Amino acid sequence: MKRVVVAGLMTIAISLTASMAFAADLGAAAASVIQYTVLAAGLAIGLGAIGSGIGMGTAIGGACEGTSRNPEAGGRILTTMIIGLAMIESLTIYALVVALILLFGNPYAKLLGA
Repeated sequence: MKRVVVAGLMTIAISLTASMAFAADLGAAAASVIQYTVLAAGLAIGLGAIGSGIGMGTAIGGACEGTSRNPEAGGRILTTMIIGLAMIESLTIYALVVALILLFGNPYAKLLGA
């Protein structure tokens, strides 16, 4: 199953970049780069948010289970969970920074003259 997923993702990536590789004139390639960077920015923030949401849900579920099993350790579990949630949230902020760099500081569009 894992090989099928990896092969599918590679096929999608190759099909998305093939038009840039075989582009004949510079204007169409520049427009294509901008379209793909907008797509990449959306995927970056979307996947970053999904991953962080799953991680936060798992962390909160584990903390609730740990507190219900050992109520005396609730304070330490809460402190550890808050620190972990802050670290998980920082990954979403990194994804947002990457998306903003792709949207507003696009280095590829400047190379192609767009």
